Amino acid sequence: MYDELWTAVKAMYKLDPVVGEGGEVIIYAPHLKEVSYTHGKYIYEVGYHVLEYFLEQWDKYRHVPLGVLAHSTCVRGDGYYENVQEHARVKVTLSSQISVEDCRLLSLGYLNPDEVNIQE
Repeated sequence: MYDELWTAVKAMYKLDPVVGEGGEVIIYAPHLKEVSYTHGKYIYEVGYHVLEYFLEQWDKYRHVPLGVLAHSTCVRGDGYYENVQEHARVKVTLSSQISVEDCRLLSLGYLNPDEVNIQE
């Protein structure tokens, strides 16, 4: 029902608390083509990461608007950053018209929406 990922990721905000450790949230939005009309440039620059990822590298990301960083961390949910390695509690997978390459760039999983059997 949303036309950009910026608002569609409410799925993760709402489901994160009930998904078990190591679980996965699939955002199924086969119509979705845009990450964000307003903030896309920054989101593509930083991707989606846990909070500690940004805090441990603050000098690298301090120029990014805080609203974008907050959005990024809400999408990735809880986790930690240790020894230059990010560990998210939940995997976030996007099933939309956003390409597999863009999903990788954004640190999201990808699922081809044409291969999803919504009845299952």
